[in-house]
Formats: sequence, C-alpha cells, structure tokens
Amino acid sequence: MAVYVGAVQSGIAAITGSAGDKANADQSKAKAAAEKDASHAAVKAGPYTLSSSGVPAKQSADRSQGAWDQTVGSGKETIGNLIGSEDLKRQGREQNASGQAQEAKGQLSDFGSGIGDRVSGAVGSAVAGLTGDRAAQQKYADQHDEGKSRQRGAEIDINKQA
Repeated sequence: MAVYVGAVQSGIAAITGSAGDKANADQSKAKAAAEKDASHAAVKAGPYTLSSSGVPAKQSADRSQGAWDQTVGSGKETIGNLIGSEDLKRQGREQNASGQAQEAKGQLSDFGSGIGDRVSGAVGSAVAGLTGDRAAQQKYADQHDEGKSRQRGAEIDINKQA
C-alpha cells in the first residue's frame, strides 16, 4: 500500500514542484521498501525456517535427504579420486546427482505447498472472520503463517543455487 501512496505523492510532487511533497513521496517509498524486505526475511536453522510471521516450518524430507545424498556422494567421489577408484568416483557422482534432483523436488514441493497454505489460510481466515468464528480464524492464520515460512525457506535455498 505504501508503494502506491509513494507513487501518487511523486506524481503530485512532479506536478506541483513542492519539495515537501517530494520528501513525503521519498519517505513513503522507503517505508514500502523496508516493509517488503521485512516480509521476505527468513532464518534457516537445519531443517526449519522461521519467517517474519514468527511461525516455524519444517522442510520436506526430500530436501534433507537430497542434501545428505549430495554430501555422501561428494565424499565418495573425493575418496575415489584419492585412491584411484573409478567405480567409487562414478558412484559418488551418481549419488550426488540423485541428491540434487531429490533436493530440487523437495524445494518445489515446499514452495508450492507454502503458496497453497498461504492462499487457503488467507481465504479461510477471511471467511471465518466474516462468520465470527475466531477459533477457525486463528487456525487459518496459523496455516497462512506456516505456509509463508515454508515458502521463504524454499526461496532461500533456490536463490542460493541460482
């Protein structure tokens, strides 16, 4: 919302030439940028992600297993190089590639389910709010927040690999 206010204020400042309007527009834009950054902030600790919503989400088992397989595969490949075993190097490369695919599958699953939980949580919370069901409204808000954490965790890992 603040970004739209800043854009309108910029338009007014451009028309009027008012330094005060320009300062207000710049302040609104800076506030919108800070709110966006805070909304996208997340912290990962092992298989858990905590977003700005404050609700933790556990990542898909595919992501954890895929990362483990990549580590073991890299180890096999390194040992194979050290001892001159082509078979061990090949096994390591295959396990590493399999782990990468499994981790990517888990990331996509977490990203998709995170978005789905956010949407259904937001809609469910709105409907529950209209009907006055506060318990259901809180349940859906929690679902939304967990979905946000799950989505942000997947985004962190996807962006690391990009």
